[in-house]
Amino acid sequence: MSETSNDPMSSVRAIDTEIPHVWMIRTFLKHADEAEDDEDLRDIVRDLYDFILAVGPVEEVDDPAIYLKMAKKKLGKLKRATSLYEEIQPEVSGHTNFVMAARSLRNAVDRIAAIVAEL
Repeated sequence: MSETSNDPMSSVRAIDTEIPHVWMIRTFLKHADEAEDDEDLRDIVRDLYDFILAVGPVEEVDDPAIYLKMAKKKLGKLKRATSLYEEIQPEVSGHTNFVMAARSLRNAVDRIAAIVAEL
């Protein structure tokens, strides 16, 4: 049985569990000196924020169907931002912080995608 058990609110909570990871990576990248001169990196930061803003805080979810519809709608953009970051990360910086950010982002996005795929 899946972790969301066909309960829409369980799916919302499962996605919400991954949002802090996306937020922390977004914040790290946003404040990295490397973002000042890298338009792709700034686009990634905006796309991560776009997903977070679109789904909103779980505490404000009145209708899980609307939350899940928005997560599904914005998932493609989140996946593209993740893939782009993985692609450019070695050029941006080989520092462990950037490498781990790429791994963490991939893990969170893969979990979100798996939840959305179950819908």
